[in-house]
Amino acid sequence: MTRSGEPVKILVLHGPNLNLFGRREPHIYGHTTLAQIDARLAALAGELGLQLETIQSNHEGALR
Repeated sequence: MTRSGEPVKILVLHGPNLNLFGRREPHIYGHTTLAQIDARLAALAGELGLQLETIQSNHEGALR
C-alpha cells in the first residue's frame, strides 16, 4: 500500500514473441505459457495486495 492507502500498481510489459512461450521451441524455453506466467503473477500480486496489469505486444512501438 502507498501512504495514501492506495494499492501499489505494477505494470509488466511482455515484448515481442513472448506470446509464443510454451509453443515455440519448448525444449529451449520450456512449456510454461505466457498466460500461465501472467496467472502466477496475478496470484502473487493478489497475495501481496498489489494492483497488476500485464501487456504483451509483438510491436515494440506499442510498448512505449
